[in-house]
Amino acid sequence: MATSYGALCTDFYINQKIAVKMDLPSDRETLLHLFDRVRADQPGMKRFRRFPGELSLESGRNEGAYQWLALDASSIRTGQVNPESMDQAYELHRLLLRLSPYHLSLSPLDIDFQELTFGFDLEARANQNEIVYDALIANTPMAALVDYPGARPLDVQPFLGISLNDTCDLQAFFEVKTSTSRSQIRRGRYRTEPLSIFLTVRQLGPIERPEDLLENLETIRRHGERLLNERVVPDLLMPISRALAGSA
Repeated sequence: MATSYGALCTDFYINQKIAVKMDLPSDRETLLHLFDRVRADQPGMKRFRRFPGELSLESGRNEGAYQWLALDASSIRTGQVNPESMDQAYELHRLLLRLSPYHLSLSPLDIDFQELTFGFDLEARANQNEIVYDALIANTPMAALVDYPGARPLDVQPFLGISLNDTCDLQAFFEVKTSTSRSQIRRGRYRTEPLSIFLTVRQLGPIERPEDLLENLETIRRHGERLLNERVVPDLLMPISRALAGSA
């Protein structure tokens, strides 16, 4: 991983989602033509897979780095895991924004929302809920909720959403997701699993013209990278990383 974010975690990724209000085309010729066009631009994406209600195209995994595209009835999703650079991280996202309106007959009215999710995975073999509690809650008024005989953190997954403009159609969501199960906590035996930190920046639709998808991406990207640098890394990622190191 060459990005500065990748050096702070086990895996760093940027995923895009375009959600639509009407079902996307499902005929064989249309979908295969789109996947072939993506593969022509990204020749490493050769693994074509079918899941219930979903088709995907993925690249091979080279030292943990890979790309993926997934289509279901109501969304188009793309992902770049462990990108070599921030510029590379958006290449596949931009490609699908250029292709989708024409290959999938997207109408500007059909766009429900467009979003980027910036994700950090930290491998942790511990009660991840205790890690998050110690990092983010222990020294706040909410800590009193756990001050009860026999109590211990069982489910600590903070989620906060904010508006980024006066019309509330540009939004950001901060989320921490733990993987520790109740049975692991009960037995006191933990598996090494990802503790995930997400920042999602979302622009609600509709849009005026297909080209707005690319313009929206730049707005979302700009806000996302600023929030990463000024909020997520110092106020979520680093406190959790320190608490995780202290628990080892």
